[in-house]
Amino acid sequence: MKRILMTMLLIAGIAGASYAQLPAVQLKDINGKTVDVGQLSNNGRPIVISFFATYCKPCIRELKAIHEEYADWQDETGVRIILVSIDQGQDAQKVRPMVNGFGWEYEVLLDPDWTLKRAMNVQEVPHVFVIDGKGKIVENHQGYTDGQEEELYELLKKM
Repeated sequence: MKRILMTMLLIAGIAGASYAQLPAVQLKDINGKTVDVGQLSNNGRPIVISFFATYCKPCIRELKAIHEEYADWQDETGVRIILVSIDQGQDAQKVRPMVNGFGWEYEVLLDPDWTLKRAMNVQEVPHVFVIDGKGKIVENHQGYTDGQEEELYELLKKM
């Protein structure tokens, strides 16, 4: 019974997410440019938004795994991946060097006050949102297990 209830809640959460839009929150990118999250678009193609922190080992594993395939993902699906760092204080200063050190070509936004994190009800990182070409949130999940990026890729190919 408990399993059925949890499954129903999960399905309801995913179904509800398919109607959600990105909130109109303004953040800075790692170069200091202001970005209105509610205005993010990708010319009718999907966007993946991944909340992470520099101290989060599963986040780093997931982002490294995606990075290995990102060029192919872009060629096949046109996906745009945007990272949102929730690092605060001294940790926020580690974001840019870490991104550059790994050679990640993702767009990176900074959310040190957790404005977007709260608006999107992110409880833990990593937390990934998939946005369709119309700007609707169609999928989201938190946590990461090895190989989960392949499920994400399969979803993107269907979009």
